[in-house]
Amino acid sequence: MLPGRGEAVIALVASISIGVVMLSVAMLVIVMSVMNGFRAELLDRIVGLNGHAIIQAYGGRLDDWENVLAEVRETEGVVRASPLIEQPLLATFNGRAEGVIVRGNTPEDIGRLSPDIIVGDLATLQPDSGNVAIGSRLAADLGARVGDVITVINPQGRSTPFGTVPRQIGYTITAIFEIGVYDYDQTFIVMPIPDAQTLLLIGDSIGMIEVKTEDADRVGEIMGPITEKLAGRAVVTDWKTINRSLFEALEVERVAMFFALSIIVLVAAFNILSSLVMLVRSKTRDIAILRTMGATRKSLLKIFVTTGSVVGAIGTLAGLALGFLVLFFRQPIIRGLELVTGQNLWDPQIRFLTELPARTDPMEVLAISAVAMGLSFLATLYPAYRAASTDPVEVLRYE
Repeated sequence: MLPGRGEAVIALVASISIGVVMLSVAMLVIVMSVMNGFRAELLDRIVGLNGHAIIQAYGGRLDDWENVLAEVRETEGVVRASPLIEQPLLATFNGRAEGVIVRGNTPEDIGRLSPDIIVGDLATLQPDSGNVAIGSRLAADLGARVGDVITVINPQGRSTPFGTVPRQIGYTITAIFEIGVYDYDQTFIVMPIPDAQTLLLIGDSIGMIEVKTEDADRVGEIMGPITEKLAGRAVVTDWKTINRSLFEALEVERVAMFFALSIIVLVAAFNILSSLVMLVRSKTRDIAILRTMGATRKSLLKIFVTTGSVVGAIGTLAGLALGFLVLFFRQPIIRGLELVTGQNLWDPQIRFLTELPARTDPMEVLAISAVAMGLSFLATLYPAYRAASTDPVEVLRYE
């Protein structure tokens, strides 16, 4: 039942159908994996630095933070809770000035930055040592390296008879980190909590408590009791609220891209439909002969359904292989395109992350494959019905 010599057009249309199915499946796998990877990587990095929730006191100072911290740690579902100081200030070095966020952390939280250190040693960040770690982008903007002394300026400072004098303290850079989130790498200065308290003149108080829960998606439910206890004293904000607009935009875009790219699979299904219709018309005489020789309608249905389904299956498998291949070599592909076009295709200032992420969801791959195979199968039904409905008497009457 394959096209003969004079029916090259049918073979061409079938080949195009395989190609369109392959490209559509590959595009779906690539786009969905990249968007999943972008969301997961962004969430991992944001949560890894800020936790799943932040407890921030009204007025910026949580004076009885030790008791609050103890209550939070005893809350069911809370994995970790740590005191935190975070304040936007100004840093200068060799005449360059940059807006920064000074972050005071506990030794344990500072130690969690170890995998992100590219130069230096976090062990040097001890209380009252005058040592700090800064982000790689901030280091580049200031032109500073490990061993250099930067000046951090607190505009509040101390009151004098001549007015308020900004507080300026020099800190030695002993480590440079790269988290991978552009905004963090460009602005963060990390130091021990006592040094941050001294710089900000806040005594023994802290600004906030960061909390990590056992389930990021249930953070609101887990933090519910704490929110009620601290009503009027502090506000509890989870990662969903802090980054709501970003993650909602990603989810909407993800659904929209899946729908848009699924239309390409539908186009491939129509190609399969057209090639089978052409095949049925060109093989009408052969079909009639088979019917006269005892072939049943069911067997003819099977022949054309199998033919169309094989085209869909080949295209789907080839698309999965192409998609995984592109995902594996995605960074070299981007660098190659940048060399050819001369354009920066992945600007960290816009994309938040320094590299193109990808995370393939097996269930989504199965769904994509099912959509492609399902539409290919549906496209075979009409041509198969036409073939099975062929009347051999009418076809062979004038033969």
